[in-house]
Parts: sequence; C-alpha cells; structure tokens
Amino acid sequence: MPRKFPPAAFLSAAPLLFVLLWSTGFLGTKGAARNADPFAYLTVRFALAALLMLALTAALRAPWPTRAQAGRAGVTGLLLHAGYLGGVTTAIWLGLPAGVTSVLVGVQPLLTGLLSWPVLGERVTRPQWAGLLLGFVGVLLVVGGQGIGSPTGASRPALLAAAFALICTTAGTLYQRRVGGDMPLLGGTAAQYVVSAAALGAVTLARGGGVIHWNAEFIVSLTWLVLVLSVGAILLLMRLLRDLPAARVNSLFYLVPPLAVLESWVLYGERLSALSLGGLLLCVAGVALAARQPTAPPPRTA
Repeated sequence: MPRKFPPAAFLSAAPLLFVLLWSTGFLGTKGAARNADPFAYLTVRFALAALLMLALTAALRAPWPTRAQAGRAGVTGLLLHAGYLGGVTTAIWLGLPAGVTSVLVGVQPLLTGLLSWPVLGERVTRPQWAGLLLGFVGVLLVVGGQGIGSPTGASRPALLAAAFALICTTAGTLYQRRVGGDMPLLGGTAAQYVVSAAALGAVTLARGGGVIHWNAEFIVSLTWLVLVLSVGAILLLMRLLRDLPAARVNSLFYLVPPLAVLESWVLYGERLSALSLGGLLLCVAGVALAARQPTAPPPRTA
C-alpha cells in the first residue's frame, strides 16, 4: 500500500516548523539589507523565487492559474510579498532592529481580527477586543522603550516602513482569504512572485538602480531567503491555510516575534530594553487572547 504524502507526522509538526522558519526571515533580511539596496535585493529574490516556482509547477505538471486567478494572485503578491517584504526590508535597512521589526509587524493577527468583522463578516468577541487593545499597548511600549524617533534611536521613516509592511500584510491576508481560496498552490504562488519581481524591478530602475555587494553574508542570506522562506515557508503556509482553520493558522504568528528577538540577540547582539521586553510580552498575550475562538454553548436538553 503506498504511503500517504505528506505523512501525518509531518502535518502535525508543520505549524511549529512554519513558525521556526518564518522567524528566521527577519535575520536573513538583516543580512541582505546590510549589503544591498532593499529594492534591488528584493527584485533578485523574487525573480529567483519565481523561476523556482515556475519550474516546480511545470515539473510536477501542477495546474496553472486561469487569467482571473492569475490577476487575483498578482494582487496578493503585491501586498504579501512586494509591499510587506518591501516595508520590512526598508525598515531594517534604515536601522530598525530586526527583532523590533518582527514585533511591530507581528501584531498583524490583531489588525486582521479587527478588520475581519467589516470585511469578512466575522464576529469579534469581547476577549478578542481586549486582546486587540492589549497588543496595541504592547506595540507602544516596544516603540517607546527602543527610543524610536529619538536622536539615538531608529528613525521615523524606519517606523513608517514597518507600519506600511503591517498594513500590506493585513490587507493581503484579508484579500487572500476573501478571493484566493481556489488559487492553484504552485502556479498561483509563481504568479505572485512574477508580479512582485516586475513591480520592484520597476521601482529599482526608477530609483536609478541599486547597489548589491555579492559577499558571503549576502549570498548566504539570499540563498536562505529564497529556498527556505520564499519557497519552503510560503508553500507550507498555503498548505496550512488549506488544511487548518484560518484563525488557528493566524494565531501561529504570535510565536514569531519572541523567536525572532531571541535569534537577533544570539546572531546580531540586538537587545530589547526592559520596557520593550514588557511590551513584547503584552503583544504575545494580546494576540493569544485575540486568537481565541468562542466556544459554542452546549445544546439545551429537554
């Protein structure tokens, strides 16, 4: 009897694997941003990812998206890849620590939960509202504790870039949940990367090009980000969204900032102040509270 693929053991471990992989993206981005113009680097990253996804789609004879599906996939790509990663990379390039960036964009589940009511018609419960407020206070503490916007802290443009990334990933998540349910996994993801590479390539040319230092740190970072993040983690995320409730998948993101902060401290010596560390804990608690789903009341007995 042929084995089922992927095996059940892999699927049970997939959520934890996704969190571990996703958290390393901020460190890889820091390694790339230290050696290249953010838009030039992302153009190369998305172009390589597009080629890999196109090759996988053809080799596995997976279905290609229709013209309408490709159009919707392009919009998702502009938001989830070009907009989100463009904002994150620019923020880190401008001096915002990778760990802090992960905390700021890590409140995406909170903002998604807040907007799910008017956009998707999903009810927001009182505990979820409390979680949204708690997470917002946590972000304020992280920003204040790191002195962002002060002469000794990261610049306000860096903070605005992180906020832009947060808006894009929230909008992309809502858009994907609303119209992307029928998108072919491989072919649709390839379309996302093709559109993202074209968009950021145009931005790079409009800015007069960008410098890339092809040293060991950049090559290792780029290789990791393309193979592990843009291909492995993204396909894993799409599989999780297909197999698990969206709320459960969304709640996984609250585990990313603590891991990213720890990894940034180990590899780059980034530290959070006591106030920012308290804000990080509030963010985690807020998102965990907001991710809780209401339990159905027990059925009445006659």
